[in-house]
Amino acid sequence: MQIAMATAIAERVKGELAPYTERIEIAGSVRRRKPEVKDIELVAIPRQVVSDLFGDETEACPDFCAAVNWWPAIKGTPNGRYTQRVLPDGINLDLFIVDADTWGYTMAIRTGSADYSAHVLGTRWASLGYTSRESVLYRYGRPTYIREETDLFALLGLPWTEPWDREWPIR
Repeated sequence: MQIAMATAIAERVKGELAPYTERIEIAGSVRRRKPEVKDIELVAIPRQVVSDLFGDETEACPDFCAAVNWWPAIKGTPNGRYTQRVLPDGINLDLFIVDADTWGYTMAIRTGSADYSAHVLGTRWASLGYTSRESVLYRYGRPTYIREETDLFALLGLPWTEPWDREWPIR
């Protein structure tokens, strides 16, 4: 699909989900402004509701889940970490569901490109002694939460790179 059409679809889907989220943004090849796009990727922090008697547990609000469930599922659920859906336009939606502590990490990784994320970001955090698990970096067994993309670049000692320049090999 051409970037202009993919961007319009991504913006529409983002707008449909926005009332049920704390934060939502477009990631992937649309954010990188690739001329051809295979799917739509969004990263979202859904609004939360209390899900237990004592108010200790929360879950994605039912309206967010209902909005996501309107599109046919390929895999995952809207109250998990990831779901893939088929949009009415026939293009797939990859929806990454995060919290404020994992927002920056997920936006960086899911913006890609996959090769850039692996060869630049992943290689750098490994060289610094970090490992990655479930959108969290760990060093010496302790988690390091990445709330903003700029936090990840700073932690890794890398200069900020605009999404459209995140390609491997680096040009």
